[in-house]
Amino acid sequence: MASPSDLADALIAEGNRAEDAGRLVEACDLYRKAVAAAPRYAKAQLNLGIGLDAAGDADGASEAFEAALAVEPDNPFANYNFGSLLFRRGEPGRAEERLRHALRAKPGFPEAQVALSNVLDARGDFVSAAAALEAALRARPDYVGALYSHGAVLAKLRRPAQAEAALRRAIALDPRCLPAYEVLGGVLRGQSRIDEALDCFGAARRLAPEKLELESAELFTLNFSERISADALFQRHKAFGERLERTHPPRFRPFRNTRDPERRLRVGYLSGDLWRHPVSLFLIPVLERHDRKAFEARCYSTGTTKDEVTQALADRVDAFRDVASLSDDEVADAVHADGVDILVDLSGHSGVYRLGVFAQQPSPVQAAWLGYLNTTGLTRIQYRISDRHCDPEGLADAVHTEKLVRLPHSQWCYRPFIADSPLADPPAAKNGFVTFGSFNHVSKISAGMRKLWAAILERVPDSRLVLAGVPPGPAGERLLADLGAPAGRITALPHAGLDQYLRSIGGVDIALDTTPYSGGTTTCDALWMGVPVLTLAGSRSISRSAASVLATVGLPEWIAPAAEDYMRLAVEFARDQGRLAGLRGGLREKMRLSPIMDEAGFVRDLENAYRAMWRAWCEGDS
Repeated sequence: MASPSDLADALIAEGNRAEDAGRLVEACDLYRKAVAAAPRYAKAQLNLGIGLDAAGDADGASEAFEAALAVEPDNPFANYNFGSLLFRRGEPGRAEERLRHALRAKPGFPEAQVALSNVLDARGDFVSAAAALEAALRARPDYVGALYSHGAVLAKLRRPAQAEAALRRAIALDPRCLPAYEVLGGVLRGQSRIDEALDCFGAARRLAPEKLELESAELFTLNFSERISADALFQRHKAFGERLERTHPPRFRPFRNTRDPERRLRVGYLSGDLWRHPVSLFLIPVLERHDRKAFEARCYSTGTTKDEVTQALADRVDAFRDVASLSDDEVADAVHADGVDILVDLSGHSGVYRLGVFAQQPSPVQAAWLGYLNTTGLTRIQYRISDRHCDPEGLADAVHTEKLVRLPHSQWCYRPFIADSPLADPPAAKNGFVTFGSFNHVSKISAGMRKLWAAILERVPDSRLVLAGVPPGPAGERLLADLGAPAGRITALPHAGLDQYLRSIGGVDIALDTTPYSGGTTTCDALWMGVPVLTLAGSRSISRSAASVLATVGLPEWIAPAAEDYMRLAVEFARDQGRLAGLRGGLREKMRLSPIMDEAGFVRDLENAYRAMWRAWCEGDS
């Protein structure tokens, strides 16, 4: 007569075949029968947990894994699967405990090492995450998942050459490893290898045209390209939006929100960048100064990174929801259930892609602001908040699917990262030569920009150029070679912390902005440190962010309308050290007195815009 465990094994084998065929309900029924046949058989509970997890029953899976561990506490597979589930459920501490238990029971367990790396990565401990992945790859050198994750962590550690090698190896082993294409595209973009990045995203899109998140990453990268016109870029966004809205139809109409134009409104801010990121640091003053009698503020965090800024944001809102582990449908359900009146997107096609939430339109009014200075391509995001400098009337409206809402002064509300950062003396006064500097991300330093800077260095022969955040390796070397200046005239600085970053800005006389992707936060930071910024206002919204800041602060003469003007002005300003010295001492106060640091005025303007959007919906004209 067969023993209970033999009968359970037969049922498990049958369940495995059903699960492999995608018949999850049938598989779970068979696993339950195996558990009933041998209640103290850990293998039966383990298979039931795996099947329930695959079927989306996280609670049932947790109970099954706990039952397996009650019988065999050291079972490495039960610990590994339970740890992976706990991490996905937002319990990283318990997840790490289970995964380390699995590795003690089964040293070198590669799947557990990868799962542990995910926990460490989410915590921001990239060095330990990389070490866990290297252990997994020693055990299994051709483990595609470990190679992909290793490449992603190496990218965060700013080791682009090694990241690229790991990701290309993953793609060579599995040409359909789509996440590897996405991360590799980002690594290439981060080295200003824009055409290569676009080729990478294009290859992924052709492999999986239904994966709209890959096309979203490609659209973001196109903003850096000099090879596409403003209209062609718009058409790509519009076509994307049409596909996304076909894929995700609106699910929540008619809305239950009360159509009272003057009532207290519930505003939700959705972003994957609710940590020490420029988006959050611009958002904090808004959350602090919202009129709580008229507005309730909520945040929906779609990112996994958390730090002290995350907590600062949570402390300043009426509700803060971590929705990173939820699907687009689940996030939309949560927003709708919360009764949000106006949902604001702070990411667009940058950062963590969640436009699928907005396509379902869980809120009556939806708007985009701050995180992506371009159209999203969606019609169900009815508004994009900007200003007349970044998006002039008659120029920008035709390349947006959203209605542009231009705040009366500026779309920026700047608060310095470090308020007491000291001003340095003008470098030119002590050096005897002018130092130019670029503090925008290297991905923004286009080929055309390099030619302009090379020409400026040639025309101001005693000048120097400082470049921040230059990546190590061939890409950084190519950037320096393109500038063509002799050794000693160009200083390449590695990525640095905030204090060193601001000190580096203080060490230059003139900051040079980039095109076609302009600077926003870096422009504000430079002005705060007493350093004027020279910009070339381009034909796209994203090419005019620095021009918007400069116009708001009252420095329109630093906005060049064309490339030849940019070059001419750089030379003229470099020779006018009196002007530079005067700006050095006065720019900070000029900023304080401008609308860009008028927090109360900015929030009043923003709330007036929200109220106008809401009134339009109440009147049925959304």
